[in-house]
Amino acid sequence: MSEQVKTYRLGSAPMVHAPGLVAWAINGYAHKADRATMETIISDSWSIPIGPTRALLSKAVPYTVDGDAVVFSFDALTDYDKIRAN
Repeated sequence: MSEQVKTYRLGSAPMVHAPGLVAWAINGYAHKADRATMETIISDSWSIPIGPTRALLSKAVPYTVDGDAVVFSFDALTDYDKIRAN
């Protein structure tokens, strides 16, 4: 992986199950009117930049579930193009 690739691990907490919240947000992201809200919820919940958040929610990058965490990687050099294509 290049220096531009960052892996994000979105962990769960007692009141938030990360895989469930991410699945819910991906579903909501399908509705154009709800996209900004879904981006804000995910980005603010885990303090991640909006670019990787958009890539995750638009399914431009794959993710895996590792126990109670959601794990995905974002390549700043190539994944922005995938977001624009969606």
